[in-house]
Amino acid sequence: LNAPPVWPVLFVTIACGAISGFHCLVSSGTSSKQLQCETDAQFVGYGSMLMEGFLAVLVILAVSAGIGIGWADHPKFGTLVGAELWNNIYHDWASADAGLATKIGAFVVGSANFLEAIGVSHRMALAIMGVLVASFAGTTLDTATRLQRYVVQELSRALQQHAPGGAVFRPLENMHVATLFAVVTAFMLALFPKPGDAWSWATIGKGGMILWPMFGATNQLLGGLAFLVITFWLWRRGKPIWFVAIPTVFMLIMPAWALLIQMRGWYEKESYLLLFIAIVTLALEAWMLVEAFLMFPRAKGVLEEALPPLKARA
Repeated sequence: LNAPPVWPVLFVTIACGAISGFHCLVSSGTSSKQLQCETDAQFVGYGSMLMEGFLAVLVILAVSAGIGIGWADHPKFGTLVGAELWNNIYHDWASADAGLATKIGAFVVGSANFLEAIGVSHRMALAIMGVLVASFAGTTLDTATRLQRYVVQELSRALQQHAPGGAVFRPLENMHVATLFAVVTAFMLALFPKPGDAWSWATIGKGGMILWPMFGATNQLLGGLAFLVITFWLWRRGKPIWFVAIPTVFMLIMPAWALLIQMRGWYEKESYLLLFIAIVTLALEAWMLVEAFLMFPRAKGVLEEALPPLKARA
């Protein structure tokens, strides 16, 4: 009940797997540096997506059939089981979208119920799944910090060249300074209370929830831009592009459409920070697309300049 339209929200709700902007950043900023040779990329990249798809199936089972076994610690429905419990938890969109903590709780409890069914004690099963979720969060945080450092360094180099007084950004080109900048800014955001809560010792530390509603749409929009880069790479070399161009158009339209739907809700809730960031994001997408259309007729057959060879380590 009261759920948003399947088109396009489905394609930003499933925001990882075969197409994911964050995975594009990870593959270019981290995975590429860990491969022995370029041909390994297909096995690592495609294999990783298959494993993530398998994990996604397990998560669906956990948050549906898994919680149907029972959720004894649930504040409202602890005495219910089976379809009755499922119907109450997922009664409408507001119930299903009750916050990140509730969603993670459904996964932990549902998975723990599966482990308990094969002989693991309930408390031990909850602890195992809790550690698993924390491990996912920890490794994601580590990878995101590294990627943020790369972004800060690249922005520093660009600002030095084109911005007035660009020399002031030179310290951010240093890897340690850029990492410190990434960590400090993320920490400052994390200190904020979640939207709608007043500042107090009890509410601080929920700042990640400020930007979380934008994750799905912006992540998939970044995936669409990555497809655009791949299309140009093939076009420059005179290779067929239709099999990439079709998903490129799809993944540029769907996230932008979903973001426009979300913007209406944020305006009604007076979430002006999210609204402002969404407008800037769409403006940057439009800018990228205009640049691509202008460059497309002139790009075929024009290869990128080769990077200088890496120096062998002593």
